[in-house]
Amino acid sequence: MYLALKEIRHEKLRYGLIIAMVTLIAYLIFILTSLAFGLAGENTQAIETWDAKSIVLNKDSNINLSQSTITNAQAKKDNLTSKESLIGTTPVVAKYKGKEKISALFMGTRKSDFIYKDLKVSSGHQFKGAHEVVVDQKFQESGYKIGDKLTLNSFGQKFKIVGFTKNAKLNISPVIYGTLPSWKAIRGMGNVPVAGSAIVSRNAKYNAHNSNLKTYSMSEFTNKLPGYSAQNTTFGFMIGFLMIISLVLIAVFLYILTMQALPTYAVLRAQGIPARALVSTITSQSVILMASGVVLGGVIAALTGSLIPVGVPMAFNIPVLIWISIGLMIMGVIGAAIPAQKIATVDPVSVIGG
Repeated sequence: MYLALKEIRHEKLRYGLIIAMVTLIAYLIFILTSLAFGLAGENTQAIETWDAKSIVLNKDSNINLSQSTITNAQAKKDNLTSKESLIGTTPVVAKYKGKEKISALFMGTRKSDFIYKDLKVSSGHQFKGAHEVVVDQKFQESGYKIGDKLTLNSFGQKFKIVGFTKNAKLNISPVIYGTLPSWKAIRGMGNVPVAGSAIVSRNAKYNAHNSNLKTYSMSEFTNKLPGYSAQNTTFGFMIGFLMIISLVLIAVFLYILTMQALPTYAVLRAQGIPARALVSTITSQSVILMASGVVLGGVIAALTGSLIPVGVPMAFNIPVLIWISIGLMIMGVIGAAIPAQKIATVDPVSVIGG
């Protein structure tokens, strides 16, 4: 460690550039990871607030909530308990004079169901009437206020905002909570014997008592949300490639610096300093460089998170970021293996004589 620190102090510019590159890579990885978690959260925020374990959909819906319908007869046969909630969903465009239009998801539910009972209202109150709604905070951020009357699509009846709720997004769309009869009216199914789009259950082994319905786990359902899996896979590959790049960079730079200092290491070997001590020096340098870069990258990422606009979906998952930091450190140690092997096998006579 002593030799490692002494050499870093002696070659401040060279090692400073390496730390700068590691810092940028770590910063980019932290930001991409936070964006990945932020976007993933906006796909599943509403689901997470339900604390549901399974969902029942029409078996021909291709695990797509908007394409699923459950009839009154099917819902009645399922004998729903306090652990089940019947929901109806449909995409809508909400508008109010003087405010921007918002693409949202109207979700109808019953007052007797746990989704309604557990819905936490951050301001205002829970909806009670057929033409009252509780909306996601996205509406509040866009300038909507309690008392505003929304027009949904081309439906003639307006809906009054009576409350706002946090973390109510599904597949990135902000959710508008209302009654099931309102959902049927918006869908134009007022006289159609349809109960809802899906049954959400807190029982992981809930069984749908109908051959036309099928139960899915919540993880299976969320993975089938449009774009969800592709988005997570893309971010995962990007982060993985960046970690490999960090490995290559640290290996290349340390190898170049080692080759330049090879005569010095040869002299040290000739003086009797064991190869283990010199290998330890290279490894220590790698750890110091990676640790410095990761810490600086984390600080800059935290500052970015505090300055970034509210509308940008970022979520700093500290345990995951810690594991990524450990992974970067390991990459640095692996990257130091090549120059360390060169030092361990160096022949002092051939180097000094040359």
